[in-house]
Amino acid sequence: MKKSVFLGALTVAGLSAGAAAAGTLDDVKARGTLNCGVTTGLVGFAAPDANGVWEGFDVGVCRAVAAAVLGDSTAVEFVPTTGKTRFTALASGEIDMLARNTTWTFSRDVDLKFEFTGVNYYDGQGFMVPSGLGVSSAKEVDGATVCIQTGTTTELNLADYFRSNNMNYEPVPIETNAEAQQQYLAGACDVYTTDASGLAATRAAFEAPGDHVVLPEIVSKEPLGPLVRHGDNDWGDIVRWTLNALIAAEELGVTSANINEMAAGTENPEINRLLGTEGTLGEMLGLSADWAKNAVAAGGNYGEVFAKNIGEDTPIGLARGLNAQWTEGGLLYAPPFR
Repeated sequence: MKKSVFLGALTVAGLSAGAAAAGTLDDVKARGTLNCGVTTGLVGFAAPDANGVWEGFDVGVCRAVAAAVLGDSTAVEFVPTTGKTRFTALASGEIDMLARNTTWTFSRDVDLKFEFTGVNYYDGQGFMVPSGLGVSSAKEVDGATVCIQTGTTTELNLADYFRSNNMNYEPVPIETNAEAQQQYLAGACDVYTTDASGLAATRAAFEAPGDHVVLPEIVSKEPLGPLVRHGDNDWGDIVRWTLNALIAAEELGVTSANINEMAAGTENPEINRLLGTEGTLGEMLGLSADWAKNAVAAGGNYGEVFAKNIGEDTPIGLARGLNAQWTEGGLLYAPPFR
């Protein structure tokens, strides 16, 4: 009897979780658009262009998921969120996923009940100061005023770093990156701290980027990636494997230029499974056979999305570094498509 009750409880739990997961995918399909939470504006990662069209590295993940699910990379409603509002928007169902340079941490995963579906950028917290300040190390800013976004991991990291180095600081709390830029340039704070990639993006938007320097210290690990709600197991699989598809496509040499040719069939079984000419991977996700092909075609593979939005040939000028493929000494590594 106890065994029957236990198994029954497992069945109910499984059905509840399945219903919740199916609900998100069904809602997105019924709505015909993906509601994707992004930052309020960080050039290179997520920001509207002069015509109001959102573009950027994180935007590329949203568009890839929309293409995988709906076959249309433009079928995305971008919802700007701040460090404080992003988690409420996801938990409440206002957005289907969050792709907002958000750090994967224990408490966000376990306590806030979110599921991170991978890492699309390996980062670390840094510091930027005006070059006129004459500072070459973060250890020289004792007593400084520091602009910091509230509701972020950078608040805790900042406190830890200054305490461990027996230094003091005066926080200048800000809500958005735009506000941070304004306050920093106005001299309201001596230092601006956030993820190093965010500092590079912010500095690139200045009229005189050379008047500001990003200090060499990286004081934390910031694995940034997309996330969904706990319980959305099937939906989480879709977001996770869409990101993996972009990463795997780069490793396998699948690009936006050759994808149609490769989709006709190759001698590499994994490419064929990825692009849907062999196997039933799409069916397992509840998507069409060409879901991954559509995701990669939306903006290119991971390397193409990186190069176009934040790479060394852009004003932001980020090197691949840790975000290179594992075959090139980086940390990018997609599980097998089989």
